[in-house]
Amino acid sequence: MFKVVNWMIVSRSQLLIDLLDCRWPQEFLVKLAKAQPGNMVKMLAVQDNSLVIFDLSTIDLQQAYQLQRIIEREHNGIRTVFINFPRQMDAKFLVHPATTSGVFYSDAPLTELSNGFNEILKGRSIIPQDLHQSMLNVDNEDDSDQLTIREREVLQALLSGSTNLDIANQLFVSESTIKTHLYRAFRKIGVSSRGQAIAWAQTHIHEVRV
Repeated sequence: MFKVVNWMIVSRSQLLIDLLDCRWPQEFLVKLAKAQPGNMVKMLAVQDNSLVIFDLSTIDLQQAYQLQRIIEREHNGIRTVFINFPRQMDAKFLVHPATTSGVFYSDAPLTELSNGFNEILKGRSIIPQDLHQSMLNVDNEDDSDQLTIREREVLQALLSGSTNLDIANQLFVSESTIKTHLYRAFRKIGVSSRGQAIAWAQTHIHEVRV
């Protein structure tokens, strides 16, 4: 008996949702659920989905990170895909080998998405070569789940109430670089928000102070 495959698209763009809803159910033989970032968690609790697609053109990167962390913790077996992935921002922290099945840049045409999702249906992962290589370079630099010196400095700065811009000015780097350090540190210490990171640092910062 044919088993229906359930996917979910998380986006604030009704135009994109309508476009994909016209194409994907017939093209991939899937049932496509539509969710807003604010109701994704509630919908996942009552629907059996195998794939969640995040539209990063309409979702803040921090919110996408938090939603993916919920999937990792609470929905074993669900894979994630990011469409409209930004080229100009360092968003590698969103991509997790255990859960991410695909990444498609914002300039990817629909034909590229179609070919990629056909491969994902076959159990393959579709990650752009340049992004995959840059992730390998990061892995080689970190080489473990231990916090880097810069990540420790950023966590230390959180305790003083500094904003991302304050920390960036202190360390002479861009604000987006600070966000990247924060998200990598979040993943390593097992938190998904700034408040949780501060609470963690209040207990553990003496162990990571340099």
